[in-house]
Amino acid sequence: MREKSLEETIVDVLERDFEIPKEKLLPDAALFSDLELDSLDIVDLIVALEKAFDIKIRTEAAQAFRDVRTLGDLYAAVRKMRDDFKDADSSIQGS
Repeated sequence: MREKSLEETIVDVLERDFEIPKEKLLPDAALFSDLELDSLDIVDLIVALEKAFDIKIRTEAAQAFRDVRTLGDLYAAVRKMRDDFKDADSSIQGS
């Protein structure tokens, strides 16, 4: 069985935890206007993504969410945070 892609995992979280229909989850969908998320939903989304990707989104990384407007932006931000987390984790283990 293949591993889910980052995008598939994020879509699954939005479908399951926020009850957003899959057909609305397009890369150019605006999180606030199209997907009807609010600022409290974003906090819940960060927590859900931490669990889904087994990462801890640090305060400075969470600031990057302020620039996220679309689902495509979210994919890019989570990919960067996940990669940064892996890099930081491997440098700690290599010490």
